[in-house]
Amino acid sequence: MLPDLEDLSRWAVIACDQFTSQPDYWEKVKDYAGDSPSAFNLILPEAMLKDNNTDEISRINSAMNDYLQRHIFTEYKNSYIYVEREMLDGSIRKGIVGVIDLEEYDYRPGTSPLIRATEETVKERIPPRKLIRQNAPLELSHVILLCDDERREIIEPLRLAKHSLTKLYDFDLMLGGGNIKGWLIRGDHRRALNMRIDSYIKRKSKELSLVFAVGDGNHSLAAAKACYEEGFTSRYAMVELENIHDDALKFEPIHRIVKGVETESFIAELNESICSSSKSKSWPIKYYSHGTEGTVHLDKSKGASPLIVLQKYLDAKNCNIDYIHDTDALKGLSEEEGSIGFEMPPFDENAKRDFFKVISESGVLPRKTFSMGHASEKRYYLEARVIQ
Repeated sequence: MLPDLEDLSRWAVIACDQFTSQPDYWEKVKDYAGDSPSAFNLILPEAMLKDNNTDEISRINSAMNDYLQRHIFTEYKNSYIYVEREMLDGSIRKGIVGVIDLEEYDYRPGTSPLIRATEETVKERIPPRKLIRQNAPLELSHVILLCDDERREIIEPLRLAKHSLTKLYDFDLMLGGGNIKGWLIRGDHRRALNMRIDSYIKRKSKELSLVFAVGDGNHSLAAAKACYEEGFTSRYAMVELENIHDDALKFEPIHRIVKGVETESFIAELNESICSSSKSKSWPIKYYSHGTEGTVHLDKSKGASPLIVLQKYLDAKNCNIDYIHDTDALKGLSEEEGSIGFEMPPFDENAKRDFFKVISESGVLPRKTFSMGHASEKRYYLEARVIQ
C-alpha cells in the first residue's frame, strides 16, 4: 500500500536506527512533517527511546488505525515495486519491494535458513520493536535484503523494462535523502520476476548455505520473526531486495579502537597470538597509537576474514572497544593514552564477491562489521502493508 498524498516528501521518513545521537535531526523531521500524514507518526526513532515507551507505542498504534480508518492508502495486490534511489554521488541504487516468508529467516546462532542476518544481533534492541509490532495493524519497513546475483538477472532487467511499467512515485526525500522513484510490477512482469527469483534460489542453494542476507534492518526483522512465532502478526515481512553487486551499493568498513591498554605489550601479545610471519598467508592491518602507526599481519588460518580474526581476539580479552566509521577520526582518537586504533580494510569488489561465501562458511559476521552507505542514504519508510 502507498499513501494517496500530494506531497510524499512529508510522508517518507528515514530508518528508525539512524541519527541515534542527533535528536535535533528528529525534531527537524517532526517540524517538516507538520500536521500532514507521515510515517514519522508510525515509528519510534531510537534517539527517542526511553525506559518506558508505553505511551509512545500506544500513540503509534492509534495513528496507524486512524490512517486506515481515513482510507489514505491505495492497495496494490499481488505486486512488487521496482525502486530507484539516487545516492549522494548521483549513482542509482536499484531494488524491489516485496515480502519474505519468516519461516525461511532466522538470526539465531546454530540455524541455517535460506535468509539470515549478516551481523550479530543485539537481543536488547529487539523488545521495543516487538512491542510496537505485536499490536500494530500495519508494517512499514526499512529492511534491505541482499542477493548475491553476480549475473545481474533478477533486478537489473527492470531498469530496461520500466518504460512499460506504471510509475507510482517520483519525489525528493526529506532532509537530504536524495530522490526516489518507484514503478508497479504486476501481471506478466511480476510472473517473469518470480521466475528469475526462483531460478536464482535454485542456483545459489546448490553453491551456498544461504541465498539472501539481511544488509540493513535485521533487528526489525528479528522482531517480526518473534511476533509471528508468538502468533501476533503475519507470517510475512516486507523488505527491499538489492543486489550486492550493484555498483551504487557502497559498503564502508567500521574500524576498531581499543582503549585502556598498555599499547606496546598489547601489540606484542597480539602479534604472538593471531599473526603470521608469512605475508602470503596473512592480512596486513594498519594500526595507530600515540601519533605512530604500524602493521600487524593477521593469520588467515584463524578465520574467514581479518575482522573475524581480530574481533574474536578482542572479545576473548574483554577489551574496551569503540566502533569508528571515519579513518581520520580513528587516527585522532588513537592519540589518547592507552588507545590503539585498527583500520579495517575497505569493502572492494573482491570483498563483495566473497561476502556470501564468508557468511555461508563462518556464520554471521561480528557486530558492526560494515555500514551500507551514509546515514542519509539508508532506506526511508514509504510503503505500508497490513499485518493483522
